[in-house]
Amino acid sequence: MSSRGSGGRNNGALPQTKICQFKLVLLGDMAVGKSSLVLRFVKGQFDEFQETTIGAAFLAQSVCLDDTTVKFEIWDTAGQERYHSLAPMYYRGAQAAIVVFDITKPDTFERAKAWVKELQRQASPNIVIALAGNKADLSEKRLVEFEEAQTYAEDTGLLFMETSAKTAMNVNELFLAIAKKMPKTDTQNPTHAARHRGVNLQDPDAHSARACCGGN
Repeated sequence: MSSRGSGGRNNGALPQTKICQFKLVLLGDMAVGKSSLVLRFVKGQFDEFQETTIGAAFLAQSVCLDDTTVKFEIWDTAGQERYHSLAPMYYRGAQAAIVVFDITKPDTFERAKAWVKELQRQASPNIVIALAGNKADLSEKRLVEFEEAQTYAEDTGLLFMETSAKTAMNVNELFLAIAKKMPKTDTQNPTHAARHRGVNLQDPDAHSARACCGGN
C-alpha cells in the first residue's frame, strides 16, 4: 500500500503507446477459408462448417509491436462471382489486403493472381498485399507447390505464407508480418484518422484488442 504514492512519480517514464488503425480486406475464391482465417485471428476459433459470407463481414483485432498497437479493421469479402462487382467498395482505401487461395485447388491460385492484378491496378498505390496459401493441414492433397507460390509472390512483391485456419498455423504470424509492413504513424488524432483510414469506425471489438495485447 505504501508504494502507491511513489508509483505515481514514475508515470512519466512509461513509454507512450501509439495506436495505428488500418483497413484490411480479404479477397479470394469461394470456400478457400477467408472467413475461417479471420475467425481464427480475431476469436481464436475454427468452425468446420463455416457459413458462406454474404456480401462482406466486418471484424476488428489488434496486434502489438513494441510501443505500437496496430488495429486492423478487417473486411472479409464474399468469394462468389456474383459479389465480385462489390469488391472495389471494400478494397477502396484499404491499406492492406490478404489474397487467399486453397493449396489443394490450383484454380483458386489462378483466381488469386487475378485479384492481385486487380489490386495493383485499382487499389491504393501503397497497399500491402499478402498471399495466403490456406489449408496447409491438407498437405497430402496439395496441388499448388509451396515453391511455385513463393516464386510468384517474390516476383510480384507480395508477402507470402502458407496457413491453416484449422490448426492456426501461421495465422497470427501473417497478420503480424503485415502489421510490421504498415507505416507507424499515430492515428489517435481524429483528423489524421479521417485522412488515412478507409472507413472511420470506432473499433467495435476493443475487447479483442485487449486480449491480443495481453491486457494493455
